[in-house]
Amino acid sequence: MGLLLLLTYSLLSCYLQAGGVVTAQPQRLFTIRDITLSIEPSNDVTRDINVTLRCQAMVSSSGEEALSREYTIFKDGNTVYSKTSSSSEDLLYPLPQARVSNSGKYKCKINIGGKQLTSSVQKLTVTGLSKPVLHLNNGVVSEGEELAARCTAPGETGSIFFYFYEDSTEILERQVSSNQAEAKLRLSKAGSHKIHCDYIVLVPPDSFKSEGSVPIPVSVKELSITPVLEIFPQYKIYEGDQLTISCSITNFRYKPENIQLFLSQGTNLLSIGESKVNHSMVALAKDPGEFECRLEMGNFVKAATKTVSVTELFSMPTLTLSPAEVFQKEYMTLTCRSESYASERLSKEELTFALDPPQSHLMLEGPGVFYGKVLQSDFNYTCVAQAKGIVKHSRTLTVRPKVSVSIPKISVVGRAVLHQSVKILLPLTHPTLTVIPDIAEISEGDHLFLICGVDGTPPVKFKWYRVGNQQPVHNTTSNTNHSNYQVPLLSKEHADNYYCEAVNHANNVVRSDPVIIEVRMALWKKVLIGGFCLLTGAVLVVVLVLCFKSKRGKREAASELSVKPSSPKSDDSNPPITVNLTHDTEVFNADTVRVDKAAVSVWSKRPAESADDEESSLESNEPDVEYTEVVHPQPADLERAPLKKGTDTVYSELQNSPHGAADHHDYQGSVEYAELNGEQPEINHHHPEVNTYQDLPEPVD
Repeated sequence: MGLLLLLTYSLLSCYLQAGGVVTAQPQRLFTIRDITLSIEPSNDVTRDINVTLRCQAMVSSSGEEALSREYTIFKDGNTVYSKTSSSSEDLLYPLPQARVSNSGKYKCKINIGGKQLTSSVQKLTVTGLSKPVLHLNNGVVSEGEELAARCTAPGETGSIFFYFYEDSTEILERQVSSNQAEAKLRLSKAGSHKIHCDYIVLVPPDSFKSEGSVPIPVSVKELSITPVLEIFPQYKIYEGDQLTISCSITNFRYKPENIQLFLSQGTNLLSIGESKVNHSMVALAKDPGEFECRLEMGNFVKAATKTVSVTELFSMPTLTLSPAEVFQKEYMTLTCRSESYASERLSKEELTFALDPPQSHLMLEGPGVFYGKVLQSDFNYTCVAQAKGIVKHSRTLTVRPKVSVSIPKISVVGRAVLHQSVKILLPLTHPTLTVIPDIAEISEGDHLFLICGVDGTPPVKFKWYRVGNQQPVHNTTSNTNHSNYQVPLLSKEHADNYYCEAVNHANNVVRSDPVIIEVRMALWKKVLIGGFCLLTGAVLVVVLVLCFKSKRGKREAASELSVKPSSPKSDDSNPPITVNLTHDTEVFNADTVRVDKAAVSVWSKRPAESADDEESSLESNEPDVEYTEVVHPQPADLERAPLKKGTDTVYSELQNSPHGAADHHDYQGSVEYAELNGEQPEINHHHPEVNTYQDLPEPVD
């Protein structure tokens, strides 16, 4: 930037030194006085006339040089032409051979140095359209064959809609932005037809329609293939009859994949096939009786239709009330009847009637006659008539019971004076007690509303009672004919029969019918109890499994110990006994003693599970034997079995007399067991000092 300033200063200094003088160019002064737009030769012309739009501006300026001007031509608010010129001559915008599409509102605008001015609007109207020309690719076609057509609007421009006609009936429309449109035409039926076209040029907000083209004749040859529709039975069809419908084709000479058959009843498509379709159905008088067999083969479509008349088996039932006006708790009669029935197909006994809903409180007195008490509220009834599988419903009958008129009791407030106003109190009617929520849905924790309502003169004093209570559970006075008693957070204690009373200044007390409030268990409690039961069941199963395993283990341990008699004596009453003992590490064998892992004495108790297979050998008439373990020091005896160092273990055998017999003390089967320490016993190696037992008990005989 400093270099640029320095250069500028140097050039200016040199110019001043050369005697030059710097002067400012004077600014041109001008004003746009007016601008006009004209249409030549006229604002209204016919087609093919050359039209010129002239834009003329009047500008005053200082100086002789012409100013640069920018012209813009608008049509219907859109720019259609613009030009910049330094000439003061008028701007000309030509429209050669004007067309209808040139019609519109035009204006001109000029811009000079930022100053601009716009002319007033001029409307150009061009009338007359060229006659359309129609071209067809063929003058003879077969049914279903397409006909190629082209419609041209010579010389026309703009947005154009083309229309094609068959015998003066429009069959196709095309919108294009050029002056011609092409289309594929399908003619409706066989025979001779005339085809022509026309078009409309859209010039918003107006449109202009051309005349029609020259009609061109076209011959459509009929194909020999036709659809055939057959319905059985053909005559005297009644409701409930079985209809058999067939849709087929004749003169079939085409491949099946080229043909589609459609069997329809009204808007209901019944079946689809290629060469033939069948359908069976029950005839109903209420259904539309028109059937169609439609054949489609490419663009070729042909249909055959038939209308079937179905006679009603019986008419729609009607439900009537007797008497016409009913009152609460009085008796009424509902009668259901069908006015007519086909006696040649249906007997009177075959036609049955019922009420809907089926759980109606009315009793059946006779065919279609129902009798019972009127409810206290409005109720809807519908009659259902049925015979041979046909079911029809009557219109719904709403029974609106009235309240019986009681003897009026009128009371007057104060004294009645002639020509002065008096206040009359009307008595209350029988109150109704409404429960919210519904009685069947009341559960613990709900918020209960007991709404008491009456008809009469307010204010009304309401009281709510529980059956058996002398005092009301709630009371209030209302200026309306209803009030409510709220019970928040219901519990089992709230279950009871409730009723309400109402009284007003007429001093007549009325009482509602009682309602039964049953408070059901809360959902969360049901879930909790169910979960607890499941948990308890699971715990019991686990305990049973553990007990079973424990007993099984005891039986297996006991089965390793078997006791049976063994002795060299020939006494049959006291057989010898073999004792199996288990030691932790070693197994010893003797003539009468076998020791296996005898870590724990098991001789003080006889196993109870004597029925096990392992112990079945013990089930005999032998006397029960009990063994008592006695430990006492013994001196060394060379004639006895060698003893282990330490104390001796002596087992004395006691015999219990069977069946309560006296004890025998002369039993000779006493057995002493020595705890062995190896295969070869040690002799004369007894060391009493090693014995660690003190104060041992005396031996048992």
